[in-house]
Amino acid sequence: MKLRVLLAAAVACAALAGTPAEARDQWTKAQAKQWYDAQPWLVGSNYNPATAINQLEMWQAATFDPARIDKELGWAEQLGMTTMRVYLHNLLWEDDAEGLKKRMNVFLDIAAKHHIKPLFVLFDSCWDPDPKLGPQHPPIPGVHNSGWVQAPGAARLADKSQYGKLEGYVKDVVGSFAHDKRVLGWDVWNEPNNGGGGNYTPTPHKKELVAGLLTQVFDWAQSVDPEQPLTSGLWIGDHWDKPETLDAVERIQVARSDVMSFHDYNWPEKFAERARQMLSYGRPVLCTEYMARGNGSTFDGSLPIGKKLNIAMINWGFVDGKSQTRLPWDSWKKPYTMDEPTIWFHEVLRADGTPYRKAETDLIKRLTAAPKGVVPPPTY
Repeated sequence: MKLRVLLAAAVACAALAGTPAEARDQWTKAQAKQWYDAQPWLVGSNYNPATAINQLEMWQAATFDPARIDKELGWAEQLGMTTMRVYLHNLLWEDDAEGLKKRMNVFLDIAAKHHIKPLFVLFDSCWDPDPKLGPQHPPIPGVHNSGWVQAPGAARLADKSQYGKLEGYVKDVVGSFAHDKRVLGWDVWNEPNNGGGGNYTPTPHKKELVAGLLTQVFDWAQSVDPEQPLTSGLWIGDHWDKPETLDAVERIQVARSDVMSFHDYNWPEKFAERARQMLSYGRPVLCTEYMARGNGSTFDGSLPIGKKLNIAMINWGFVDGKSQTRLPWDSWKKPYTMDEPTIWFHEVLRADGTPYRKAETDLIKRLTAAPKGVVPPPTY
């Protein structure tokens, strides 16, 4: 009898340990403001080292390149950047969970050395829907982001029997760093309602599948009680401040994010309009993607607006490399194999660390050196 009671108690304890007893709710607006007020002005780039074609090549043991990361984040520090948006992948965790977390620790040590707090991205709906571990293919000549891969990918997304692995990934990765002061936050899913882009075959019923999974991803992340914020950013549409116009995925993003985030690759007038729409929710706002020169989105057009409105500003691309995002989106239809584009689409620095445009890096330095919310006058 005594043994049976002990076994029952052990089972009960195990069940409790597996439930989200420590799960937190979405932050209140006051909690979100308190967190944001404690941060410096958050400026940085979507970061992938020049030596990696995608997030798998960045993090796999055979190609993880801490020396290059250290050099590049040193360049970011010199510009006054304080954050980087960095993509992870569920397959990395499934293959080698402890190894991934070990390399994340190395990365976080390097970032902290340069006073940079990364925003980690857990899942991504853009580009290749069929990710594979191991050596990644070389860049396709003349094509923008020719090796980037989706997470979890079409097969995992469609197979609900695999969702337990995705749950394990989210809970273990977020839980392992839930109270780590080196981490800025968690962008749980990049552009979840994006069809994919490129020349890939679209994933059937993708938006419906993502809408069903995104709520669970927020639940899983909250269940490990992170002290950092959770977010997922809007990126299409014109009326973000009118919830009745949002699709099923966007409604989840708005309803569950601790801090709001968005992407904008348009002229400054549109950027300012979208930024104010996001601010209407009464929460801190992070612009987690902008700056596509050929599309009208530039540092000199958008960055001062972000500074004035006190929103975080994270542009696409830092150092030119294997992702080839200096090339425009239309390179998927007409590869730039003979000539460079007239202007670079993304990226701040060349591979050797010199600025693509010195006027841009001078602007970044000038704005990051000024107090939060203050836009110093231009110097000519």
